[in-house]
Amino acid sequence: MLSRRPPILAMLRPGSVQDAVYLRALLDTMLPQVQRRTAGLRAEIERGRALEVQALNARTELAATESQMRERRNQLAVLETRQRLTSRQASGIAAREAEHALALAETARDLGDLVDEMGHQGALREQLSALPGPIMRPDRPEDARVIEASRFDAPPEGLASYILPVAGRVVTGFGEVLPGQAPSRGLSLATRAHAQIVAPAPGRVAYAGSYSGFGRIVIIEHDGGWTSLVTGLSQLDVAVGDSIVGGSPLGQTGPGDPRVQVELRHAGVPVNPLQYVRSL
Repeated sequence: MLSRRPPILAMLRPGSVQDAVYLRALLDTMLPQVQRRTAGLRAEIERGRALEVQALNARTELAATESQMRERRNQLAVLETRQRLTSRQASGIAAREAEHALALAETARDLGDLVDEMGHQGALREQLSALPGPIMRPDRPEDARVIEASRFDAPPEGLASYILPVAGRVVTGFGEVLPGQAPSRGLSLATRAHAQIVAPAPGRVAYAGSYSGFGRIVIIEHDGGWTSLVTGLSQLDVAVGDSIVGGSPLGQTGPGDPRVQVELRHAGVPVNPLQYVRSL
């Protein structure tokens, strides 16, 4: 009641001076007792008000945090959708290249024809990549001009480095003629069972799969019209379209006494790989 009606208003009530003196004496005696007895209650009320303010602030922060989480969730959903579309597109391109390589393997008469066809396609890709890009239309059509292809640098020729794809013993050298067979167009290496086979040089995987009479093979296109063929794999660790560096794993040999054959060609012509191997 005192909080609703301040004591000073009681002094303004109509009455005699004696009543006002009595009321003043009563208030002077009662107010200290009221304040002492209600000190704990007033402290609880203040704590309750402070907690209410904290609750309102926490509710505001929670609402802001939930809004940020919803925004981030939407951003993650957009990124996930883009990633899924990109992955689907990349998988489709890789699948089409693998199917095209398998179709070439089925139509090729022998392994040499397959390597030649892969080399021809690699050279065609290099020629296309060397062509100039489109020129933006100028504001004034009469100022249009064409940039000649000769102004663009051609891809580098030659191999920066070359290594043998597997550690082993050379059992058939380049150009060696075996009874009843044509001259060897590469090297035949005897190695241990389940040996690791690596890429002899950086490039792009043009073919990776099975080929009749040679097990699983890998054809790699290098810069400058170079092509490598590696046969005798039992397990493949690469796929068509992969960009690889020299020494990256291609797969493994099988059990028993495996033979790995490596051929190097430049513009379709077989070349002795040993003349480019720096250390044997």
